[in-house]
Amino acid sequence: MAEFICRLGTQSGEIVTRVVEAASDTDARSQLEEEGYKVFRVATSGTGLSAVLTSGTTSKKGRLKQSDFLLFIQQFSALLRAGIPVLQSISLLRQRSASSSLRGILSDIEDKIRSGVPLSDAFEMQGIFPRIFTASLLAGEQSGALDDVLSRYVVYLKRNIGIARKLRGALAYPLFLMAAAAFMVGFLVLYIVPRMSSLFEGLNTAAELPTITVLVLTVSTALASNLWWLAPLILALIVGLYLWLRTPGGRLVRDKFLLKIPLVGALIQQLAMAQLARSLSTLISGGITVPDSWDIASQAINNAELRRRSQSVLPMIREGRMFTDALIEANWMPALATDMIGIGESSGSLKEMLDEVANFYDAESEVRLEQLTTLLEPLILVVMAGVVVIILLAIYLPIIQVIASGPYGNR
Repeated sequence: MAEFICRLGTQSGEIVTRVVEAASDTDARSQLEEEGYKVFRVATSGTGLSAVLTSGTTSKKGRLKQSDFLLFIQQFSALLRAGIPVLQSISLLRQRSASSSLRGILSDIEDKIRSGVPLSDAFEMQGIFPRIFTASLLAGEQSGALDDVLSRYVVYLKRNIGIARKLRGALAYPLFLMAAAAFMVGFLVLYIVPRMSSLFEGLNTAAELPTITVLVLTVSTALASNLWWLAPLILALIVGLYLWLRTPGGRLVRDKFLLKIPLVGALIQQLAMAQLARSLSTLISGGITVPDSWDIASQAINNAELRRRSQSVLPMIREGRMFTDALIEANWMPALATDMIGIGESSGSLKEMLDEVANFYDAESEVRLEQLTTLLEPLILVVMAGVVVIILLAIYLPIIQVIASGPYGNR
């Protein structure tokens, strides 16, 4: 006999999740139907809540703007708090939405709900909503407090969007400096220096030119004369690298490398810690168990290497290990985070302590981000200035030598 997690509809219209022992999923489905339940989905208990939330058919209508998604969740939560039924709320939001993409998605969700599909399943079938959101909907359905669950999710989403905006804003200026430096160096090397080579030939023989001038001339002339085949080759390499980094193996190699970079690795780990803690707090607040919350929240970690390390935690929790002990054995969380979570677990205030962990590492990541940008800006300027000085010395040193030797040079 095996255990199966089943999504069921009762005769009163309530959506419930129940664990059933049966020889197969077919037997489990038949047993529940005989008891009067409407069976929506059956999954083995070993796969956890994520399997129950995964639909066999997804429409994947395209990406939904984050701003449109946040506005929809806020309005949906407000309508539910006002006592408006779910189906009517979605219908109102569909009619008033300014996004054509969101209108199409809500129309499909509305049709599915009318046909008897649960709310969380209707959203999951779209294939574009975060797993944490659909799990929160499931928790709200089970607890009967959908409006409270959505309110907590709105707070979670606002904090995530705020952190992402701060990150983009902090990195915008260093990226602009890098682009400006690359353009300036490319202009000098590919346009200015090759045109100075004829002047240098009139001033002196190549053997008498300064070493730095000979080196810069050799590099710039080689680049300029082979640009027509070098440019497509470099472009092809960039495209190939981009496509490789989109594969699971490429992402894993990239993320492992990023974690080893000073300051950058610590920043990525702190951002992941804050996001994970906030996700866990949101899911546990909705009534989802710790193993299922970890199963869902860990899949949302952006760094592939940290996500890989987190996979060892879930089996240990399901075996009956303490949550904190499993985190310590996984060995990627900072010791302070595991200590705080351990205190929360032992005192029965895990959700509150996870909120504290998220707030603490949000603040730490902001400090680390400021340190990184403070270091990057002068570093880029120094490198850019050094390259420009080398090129200018290569151009002006032969001219200075000729002027110093007299009006006729060495003749």
